[in-house]
Amino acid sequence: MNGNQIEGLIGMLVTLGIVVLMILPSAIGAIHDRRVDRRLAEAERGDTRARHGTARTA
Repeated sequence: MNGNQIEGLIGMLVTLGIVVLMILPSAIGAIHDRRVDRRLAEAERGDTRARHGTARTA
């Protein structure tokens, strides 16, 4: 690899890192929202496990 290729690789890695840092909070928020929605739906159905916060075991 010559210097130009190394610079290009470093540039791509930095760009990828920035994209990941921008997308990660959004993805975490979406996962959190789904969890909250699932718990609200369980509470509406009257599922007592939703109040205790225990996981479903089939």
